[in-house]
Amino acid sequence: MTTSSTKRLLQALNKQELDRPPFWLMRQAGRYLPEYKQTRANAGSFLDLCYNPSLAEEVTLQPLRRYDLDAAILFADILLIPDALGQPLAYKEGEGPVLDPISSAKELAGLSVEKIHDRLNPVYETVNRLSSSLPDHCTLIGFAGAPWTVATYMVEGRGSKDYVAIKKWIYSDPDGFQKLMDILIFSTTEYLLKQVEAGAEVLQIFDTWAGVLPDVEFKKWVIEPTRKIIDAIRKIHPDLPIIGFPKGVGGNLIDFVKSTGVTAVSLDTATPLPWAAREIQPHVVVQGNLDPISLVIGGQAMVDRIHQILEELSGGAHIFNLGHGIIPQTPPENVALLAETLHNWKK
Repeated sequence: MTTSSTKRLLQALNKQELDRPPFWLMRQAGRYLPEYKQTRANAGSFLDLCYNPSLAEEVTLQPLRRYDLDAAILFADILLIPDALGQPLAYKEGEGPVLDPISSAKELAGLSVEKIHDRLNPVYETVNRLSSSLPDHCTLIGFAGAPWTVATYMVEGRGSKDYVAIKKWIYSDPDGFQKLMDILIFSTTEYLLKQVEAGAEVLQIFDTWAGVLPDVEFKKWVIEPTRKIIDAIRKIHPDLPIIGFPKGVGGNLIDFVKSTGVTAVSLDTATPLPWAAREIQPHVVVQGNLDPISLVIGGQAMVDRIHQILEELSGGAHIFNLGHGIIPQTPPENVALLAETLHNWKK
């Protein structure tokens, strides 16, 4: 990344002074858009959509046709890694992702890292296509799930409320669980490097369930795997911007920022902005953090909150985003109002 970039997101990640922060929205391509629903129906299954380069490109571009966003994020899913490793995965209506759970180190023999790229090649083709089809001012973001969050699905077999199975494993057999994490660290690094080769300009690592771990385990299973991935990527791409998103970690965010080497960190909805401006923003670029439900409600209340976030974080480098992803109930016209509000705002 160079200071001469004309792309607003890259300028912000390089801590350049800007008249307004760049903005994009997590899950900006998705179920709130009628055109997405049509494309999803045409694709067959959700996995078929992720692995179809022309359709995945199409749904990535759909929000850009409606809104003048500063970035596009690759349309894919964090569970493509376990799928590529050979763990059976299905997306069931009303249930979300369902996997055959792995409960011990001896069951890791069923996973194979040798052929992950064979399965993931369509994703790299999607990235390559997007690198040519995006508007000139738009930055292309690649992404992956962090090893801890991906492991929760692999071990629990689905989304969880209490994480009993995975916590039993990390407490009773940490060395065995480390073997799973080593597989995920290697696979995720490879996956992200291939996305960069295909044209991704920025990477984001999503650790959605980082907040379920106590402090010591957080360092071991969130910070260390993320640091290893970033170190490996930076050996090849020393200036590549990488955004971390450890959701729900509270004060542990300080240690995450100082220990992992992230360029920027995404703030969840509950992060107090005066605290973030004081403790986080001096060290890295911050991203966030409008409540996705505020975007569902829209109107003046949403506009006022957008202005408040912009003011609170105006003292340093900031990328405007949500505190988590857009939800399906979001009216598209509210996203249009958000975009208009951001384009009209000046420091």
